[in-house]
Amino acid sequence: MLLHQRFVHTAKKFRKKLAFIDCTLDKRITYSQALVASLILTNKFKQYDPGFIGIMLPTSAAAALSVLAALMSGRIPAMINYSTGAKKNAEYAQKKCNFSTIVTSKALLEKIDCPKVAGMVFIEDIMASITAVDKVLAALKSQLPAAALLKLIHSDDDDSDSVILFTSGSEKDPKAVQLTHRNIVSNIEGYSDAFGISSEHRMLVNLPFFHVFGLTTSLWTPLHHGMTLVTYANPLDYKTISNIVRQEKPTMMVGTPAFFRGYLDKSQPGDYASIRIAVCGADKCPEALREGFLKKHNVVLYEGYGATETSPVISSNVPNFNKPGSVGKPLANIEVRIENYETGEECAPGELGKIMVKGDSIMKGYFDDLEETSMRLRSGWYDTGDMGYLDDDGYLWHRGRLKRFVKIGGEMISLVSVEDALGRLLPNEMEYCVVEIPDAAKGAKIVAVTNQEVAKKEILNGLAKRLPKLALPKQFVVLDELPKMSSGKVDFRATTENRPTAIARRS
Repeated sequence: MLLHQRFVHTAKKFRKKLAFIDCTLDKRITYSQALVASLILTNKFKQYDPGFIGIMLPTSAAAALSVLAALMSGRIPAMINYSTGAKKNAEYAQKKCNFSTIVTSKALLEKIDCPKVAGMVFIEDIMASITAVDKVLAALKSQLPAAALLKLIHSDDDDSDSVILFTSGSEKDPKAVQLTHRNIVSNIEGYSDAFGISSEHRMLVNLPFFHVFGLTTSLWTPLHHGMTLVTYANPLDYKTISNIVRQEKPTMMVGTPAFFRGYLDKSQPGDYASIRIAVCGADKCPEALREGFLKKHNVVLYEGYGATETSPVISSNVPNFNKPGSVGKPLANIEVRIENYETGEECAPGELGKIMVKGDSIMKGYFDDLEETSMRLRSGWYDTGDMGYLDDDGYLWHRGRLKRFVKIGGEMISLVSVEDALGRLLPNEMEYCVVEIPDAAKGAKIVAVTNQEVAKKEILNGLAKRLPKLALPKQFVVLDELPKMSSGKVDFRATTENRPTAIARRS
């Protein structure tokens, strides 16, 4: 069953239940009202060109309903990152996927200081164009039995595209990932079974829908089950979010380490008392963050692992199977294989290699990029480009991207491991990362980057107790602010490009 078809069944089942508590606009919308609104928008979206349609809206009920309406009208939403370089990202998406229309918001463009791009239409204008007749017709349609209503909206097979998501572009130009309905539904089922998710849960929804973590876990999963979505548009407004959690009492939340760190710093004890499931992903969860959340809020952060191309969840720690430091056991409907990065042979438990993944949640491919698709998809296996290992108990340990390993003196050094060791020696509030730069003598050298001056000798002495000599940073650089991606992760590409101007401030 397609995602939007499932929503129709859910909306009919939970008619009077709150679907959205939109904390940005202070609106409460039942599932019955959400169904009517999505049907109204469906008719509005039918006036636009068939094929792809851009969606560039902040996390909200309006964004969710726009995604639903796009699919119900037979369009495929292409989710556009508005957090960094919105104009550039919008034009790149239009060119890459050959479409014109982008549904966005006047308020958003004003807030992020983004000029209007040709093809943009505003959700405010669409809403203003809705007539009484539009509302009556949609309300009448919504009263039809589900089987009859499904005949009035778009239908296709499960392997049709449900969304286009763009990779971060932290290493090269973004790729357009094609995720099908089958991909996302499979991931929802595996993820939900692992955590025991049901309609009884209430989800805090503040991750952007242009990020797969937000789209699957924060939008489609709650709509799939009939949960209430507590939405807020700005994941960086840590204090407000903490207040929202205290007031609206969601039981589930997901986020990145950067966001959870902000919630920890800006919250008061008791703010997160309602949370039963908190999943940390998209980057390594520091031990200090796990300990801090447990101590202050009695909330366990369950670390997981995934990728845009896997819809996204590959593995996760869960209440009954939690091994901190690992990224948990693979979902029941996901197969993980660890391959030797040179020979391609399967690795033994505990042996480091490339993480390969197989299952129904693996993407269809990269749109209009057969070469890149063929490099990453082979015989049903997706090459994540990440390094890790499976232990004897079946837990997956992620050790960073293969591109974040550097060969020095014939040894493979994990920059993630160096970062982990560095983080244990720095104050919790300090930003940091580790990058490699060319070195004439050894081919590469390791550089530690922080946003404040550090005691270099003291740090190196501490690192020497945790790392081999080859893994010690040869240089320390200070950047006033580390470049970030929308998930809060450090943008290593931009950090490395900033290095020449930062060298003058090396410590």
